[in-house]
Amino acid sequence: MANHAATKKDVRQSSKRRDRNRYYGKTTRNAIRDIKAIDEKTAASDKLPSVASMIDKLAKRGTIHKNKAANLKSKLAKKINALSK
Repeated sequence: MANHAATKKDVRQSSKRRDRNRYYGKTTRNAIRDIKAIDEKTAASDKLPSVASMIDKLAKRGTIHKNKAANLKSKLAKKINALSK
């Protein structure tokens, strides 16, 4: 690593961003896992908007690609719609 102040600052910033992205990504993956485990359609439908919002925020930040976000939301919606009441 170079001994320039700007380079040191960039390393600090990228480290913070990486940690933040890992935290939000893991939190969202856990939320997706939890919603997939729900067997009741009404309960899963109630949680879907909040999980979709989390996925959208990841895409907006650039943590995941926008097409991946769309695919995740689509798969969740299909799974929830396939559940019986």
